[in-house]
Amino acid sequence: MFPKSKLVLLAGGIAVLHLGGCAMMSGTPSTGANVFSLTSSAFGDGTMLEKKNAGNNPKNPNCIGQNVSPPLAWSNPPAGTKSYALLMVDPEGRQGLGVNHWVAYGIPVSVTGFAEGETSQLSDKYVGGKSTQGLGYYFGPCTPPATGMHHYTFTLIATDLDPKELPAGLARDELLAKLQGHTKGAAGLVGLFGRAAN
Repeated sequence: MFPKSKLVLLAGGIAVLHLGGCAMMSGTPSTGANVFSLTSSAFGDGTMLEKKNAGNNPKNPNCIGQNVSPPLAWSNPPAGTKSYALLMVDPEGRQGLGVNHWVAYGIPVSVTGFAEGETSQLSDKYVGGKSTQGLGYYFGPCTPPATGMHHYTFTLIATDLDPKELPAGLARDELLAKLQGHTKGAAGLVGLFGRAAN
C-alpha cells in the first residue's frame, strides 16, 4: 500500500501528464503549403454547395438542381502516389444509412483537378464506380426538406495502384476493400446542403 501523501503525488502526476497530452493535441492542424489537400474554387470547406450542384432527377421531387459538379483541385500528393480515388458521401442521407453520390478511381497522378461540370458525365480522366443511384459519375444532393443540413463529404484517396488496375463499376465498399494496403494518404472537403420545410 502507498502512503496517502504518495498517492496524492501519484494522482497529481497522472493529471499533469494527461493535461500535457491534451495540450499537445489541441494545436491547430497543419494546413501548410506542403500538405496533401483538396479544395474547390466554388465553395470552402464546411460551406454551402450551390443549388446548381444538386441532383436533377425529374422523378424525385427532392432533386431541385442541375447536377453541375463543382470544380475540384488537389495538390501535394504523398510520395509514391500513382493514382487517386474520389468519393462523395452524404452521411446523413437515407436517415443515417448514408448515400454514396459518387465513386471514382483510376484518376492518374498527372490529373490535378476537375473543372465545373466535368464529372457530371463519364470521362476518360477517371474510372466510374457505382453510386447508390447506380451511376458512374457525379450525382448531386437530393436532400429531403426539413432534414437539417447534410454534410456532403468529398474524400480524395492517394493510392499506389496503376490507374488501369481496377475494373469499372465498383461500389464504395468494394473499392475500399481493393484499396486495402494500397493507400498513401487522403484529403477531404465538406460541402453543405439543406432545404427548409415545404
